[in-house]
Amino acid sequence: MTHTDSNGPSSSGGCPFHHSTTPSLTNHNSAPATDIQVDQGGVYRVQGFAAAREVLRAEGVRQAGFMAETVRDTGLLKNQPVLFAEGEEHHAMRRDTARYFTPTQVADYQPMIARHADALITKLARAGELNLDDLSLTLAVQVAARVVGLTDSLAPGLERRVMAFVEGGGDSEPGKAQARGRIRGLQQQANLSLFFLLDVKPAIQARRKQRRDDLISHLLDKGYNDLDILTECLTYGTAGMVTTREFISVAAWHLLQDEALRADYVHGTEKERHAILHEILRLEPVVSTLYRRAETDLMVGEQAVPKGSLLALNVGAANLDGDVIGDAPETLCPGRRLPRGVQAQGLAFGDGHHRCPGAFLAIKESDVFLRRLLIWNDLRIVSPPSVTVNEVVKGYEIRGLRVSLEN
Repeated sequence: MTHTDSNGPSSSGGCPFHHSTTPSLTNHNSAPATDIQVDQGGVYRVQGFAAAREVLRAEGVRQAGFMAETVRDTGLLKNQPVLFAEGEEHHAMRRDTARYFTPTQVADYQPMIARHADALITKLARAGELNLDDLSLTLAVQVAARVVGLTDSLAPGLERRVMAFVEGGGDSEPGKAQARGRIRGLQQQANLSLFFLLDVKPAIQARRKQRRDDLISHLLDKGYNDLDILTECLTYGTAGMVTTREFISVAAWHLLQDEALRADYVHGTEKERHAILHEILRLEPVVSTLYRRAETDLMVGEQAVPKGSLLALNVGAANLDGDVIGDAPETLCPGRRLPRGVQAQGLAFGDGHHRCPGAFLAIKESDVFLRRLLIWNDLRIVSPPSVTVNEVVKGYEIRGLRVSLEN
């Protein structure tokens, strides 16, 4: 357990870098008072770190978030996307696609990421002032598109088409009726059709002629049809584009508000920079709630959970659990001393068999861009952003983070 002073953990107690007293900018949770409780709707609200991790690692649960149950209920898919699959099918899919996200493969992506980052910073320097969240979206889409194989679009604007689908998605918890009108439903169908016709279908056609080293080529080798591939592209698009965009924005927001932490980051080694990014992510988890459905009767700690129950895991609260994170969990303290087996980012990348496969890529991509950006001494915030909630990913959206860079 770390020692604290009035501002949080002391450097002798586990903060090898400057620790920031800036509170969370998006996570309005508090340390959990109870590990798990049942609300009036029968949903099991899991807030403690150990209890949430226990659920994520359990074999007797299945994915219920990210519209998983809606997609399964249609019965239209020959192959479930990796985000929704369970059991040996899921394990096999993770093994087959792991090569796209290994440190070695990510290292091969680095020159590509660096080129895109440099181009975006040049664009900012020429304009003098832009929204950083727009730049982070462009980067996240470019990188994810390369990994997935969405590189043959018939028209520009891939990022707009992805965001149109995500921003118009679900607005309730799993198992509850969607409050979606007929017009909204038609808009979503149109968004999906545009994404398929302009982005996914051309990529499939190009890879039927010649395979490449990307996910769509792999799915074709596995016999996936167009609908299966479209669904997989949507899930990877949500995970790889939307969440990385938000994290880059919130990390930049933190670092631009704290000059000492920014200096530690810019002048640190890669390991030190990643430690700072992981701690920001622990404090600002992009996906604030993960959902699981109990397929059998479960015991979570001392709480019995009947088969069929919905479990809502509050990642934001779990990552503030002082029994695991240590003293002053609400402060940003890179390099915390954590118990063996606890990741520096807490549960922000999930845990268990559905842990985010692109975790290393997301941090690497963010680091390549942010270090290049923040090394400019003239970079400053012009106006702070608004923070709202995205109901598809159950996480925050940062919009209007205006920054300036004098050339």
